[in-house]
Amino acid sequence: MKLKKWSVYITRKILDPAIPLISKDCSVIVANHRGRPPSTSELLKAVRGKDAILCTISDKIDTKVMDAAGSNLKVISSYSTGVDHIDIKEATKRGIYVTFTGDILTEATADLAFALILAISRRINLGHELVTHKRWKNGWDPHLLLGSDVHGMIIGILGLGRIGSAVARRAKGFDMNIIYHNDHGRNIQMEEQTGVKYVSMNELIEKSDYLSIHCSLNKESYHLINESNLRRMKKDSYIINTARGQIINEAHLIKALRKRWIAGAGLDVFEKEPLSPNSPLLKMKNVVLLPHIGSATFLTRTKMAEVAAKNLLNVLNEKMPIYLANPQVDVKQLAHE
Repeated sequence: MKLKKWSVYITRKILDPAIPLISKDCSVIVANHRGRPPSTSELLKAVRGKDAILCTISDKIDTKVMDAAGSNLKVISSYSTGVDHIDIKEATKRGIYVTFTGDILTEATADLAFALILAISRRINLGHELVTHKRWKNGWDPHLLLGSDVHGMIIGILGLGRIGSAVARRAKGFDMNIIYHNDHGRNIQMEEQTGVKYVSMNELIEKSDYLSIHCSLNKESYHLINESNLRRMKKDSYIINTARGQIINEAHLIKALRKRWIAGAGLDVFEKEPLSPNSPLLKMKNVVLLPHIGSATFLTRTKMAEVAAKNLLNVLNEKMPIYLANPQVDVKQLAHE
């Protein structure tokens, strides 16, 4: 009987075709923890001697994990666009390729960001609750659930990359005035395509009716949205976050919502996930909260699974992955197709 060539650990059961595709050439172990990510001790034990790891954003892949895997580890394939959960510098130093799923989730995440804008501005969650809890007693009412306009308002986009640009295109359809800020400078192409206007961070904070966050999480963006910035936002403005929870200081946001420094927030991500059952956010009426589902469509997650598998297999077969997060790693041994 022919032995499998490579040993692969997959930290979650993900959508087909990833696991069947990898299983053709590899010995695969898939974690089965009833939907939860593996604990640190489980992860350290499971990666021993593996040639490859396919992980998700819930898995912290640091020096300890790489040490536990040993010298066989060649590739860490992440089932995500972001790779802030992986120690890229350490992986590069060890010659380990880190891959990601590219821009596949762009449109799905942009759809969700706009869904949050509409939901929080028009109080859709409260309307649904009113109907389903059988508290809607008097039919149409001129004062019932008055919300905020979206059409013609100012949307500020923090991070005009792939997803931020997709949100800008949607905002253009709502005839919104679009302003943006990037730490790395202007996006001339999007300015020409959509008429978006580059502004300073201060102007973005102060002028936005809807502040939608789409920047990466790094040392500079960690807790970038803090009490100082929240105090300077319009009192009738909303903040939307489909990027990473740690970009917002959650304690400061809760204070801002309680004191009505801002009108509300639509959040798909949080500082710690899942959200604590004791979080004050759960009792607030001026929020819409989602369980990190930005990319959660069948088509998007299926494409992500396929790319994650192909990235992993390409590296094991000494070919260039589709999306490489650490191009600084030595790629001379990989064939360029």
